[in-house]
Amino acid sequence: MPKERSVDTRGRITRDGIRIHEDADFAGMHKAGRLAAEILDRIAAKVVPGVTTGEIDKAVEDMVNEAGATSATIGYKGYEHATCISINHVVCHGIPSDKRLKDGDILNIDVTVIVDGWFGDTSRMYVAGKLPRKAERLIQVTHDSLMKGIEAVRPGNTFGDIGHAIQSYVEAQRMSVVRDFCGHGLGRVFHAPPNVLHYGKPGTGPVLEEGMFFTIEPMVNLGRPETKVLADDWTAVTRDKSLSAQFEHSIGVTATGAEIFTLSPAGKFHPTWES
Repeated sequence: MPKERSVDTRGRITRDGIRIHEDADFAGMHKAGRLAAEILDRIAAKVVPGVTTGEIDKAVEDMVNEAGATSATIGYKGYEHATCISINHVVCHGIPSDKRLKDGDILNIDVTVIVDGWFGDTSRMYVAGKLPRKAERLIQVTHDSLMKGIEAVRPGNTFGDIGHAIQSYVEAQRMSVVRDFCGHGLGRVFHAPPNVLHYGKPGTGPVLEEGMFFTIEPMVNLGRPETKVLADDWTAVTRDKSLSAQFEHSIGVTATGAEIFTLSPAGKFHPTWES
């Protein structure tokens, strides 16, 4: 496991290994999360047929540097890019390249930045050109499943409640939740306990407490949930080559629910939203 770029020493640790952050830490997460979301807002105009994913990645890297921030992914476990860009049947961890987008391609762009030691991690869906109908429904269900997961966040509920809210909604739409990848704790480190599963049973798993920071990032497939990782050891694809979509927010647990650190300042979190 590589060294993280910051060490999280604030607050206490639960018996499940989950850090409970202090009230003042929310401001740092909001600042990092806002920058990541702003970058994803700005990159939307560049997602058009004919552009390469490498060009999109370079634009994101430039934005991170212009902001005086640090990309959390460049150098992480040997990774060389400021984004993961996952097209069509790629579930996650797609590597930017000279591949050109085609009309109707859907893609997830995932960005993590470090601002004053805090990690802002978010991803959302985009479309190059005209959005196909079946992809539009997949994107909507995936977005809505994330929000249903966030609605289940409040002190006293469990991580199983989050997973169940996502899974039950997705499966009712005759789609499937990927089980091979999950959300994670974060703060002054990139990845930390807990693993945030996007499926589960109500009342199971660690109990949510005020001050927990983590991502919720469901990956939803039109077909079956099984995935495989390609020979590059990063790119995960659906085994049945069905379309996949993902949305991700970083959140903090409050006394009454959840604060989303990665809200889109321009209201562009969903690819069909006008503003």
